[in-house]
Amino acid sequence: MAEQMLSAFESSLDKTNLILKEIEQAYGWPKDRRNQSYAALRTVLHLLRDRMPVRESAEFAAQLPVLVRGIYFDGWQPENVPVKLNRDDFLYEVRQGFPYDVDGGVERVVQVVLDALRRHVTQGEWDDVKATMPQDLSRMMP
Repeated sequence: MAEQMLSAFESSLDKTNLILKEIEQAYGWPKDRRNQSYAALRTVLHLLRDRMPVRESAEFAAQLPVLVRGIYFDGWQPENVPVKLNRDDFLYEVRQGFPYDVDGGVERVVQVVLDALRRHVTQGEWDDVKATMPQDLSRMMP
């Protein structure tokens, strides 16, 4: 049993590192900039989470690696969602939570993270997430 738990943890760690690596590769960042890829992932995840209704948020999270799911739910207050954010509000909030200056600005940060996340959930779930977003925000989503 302990061996299975360790294997599940290692698998989740590998999948989480893969997502972070995908973000880094999109920017050409070396691994020593992992704090930036983590900050980008965390910020976008939290804003997606808070923009979605509780049920859809939980269904989306169920497809994420366990470690990413922990990041996703950290600090969540389901009684306060969904928060109404249009595209401009979303980008503004990402800028507040992501304190780094990067090529392409905050919109590129969002695009890179969304691209990475999209590769790790089913198309049906991604379509459900997009359906909960306002049109101007859903157009940013792959």
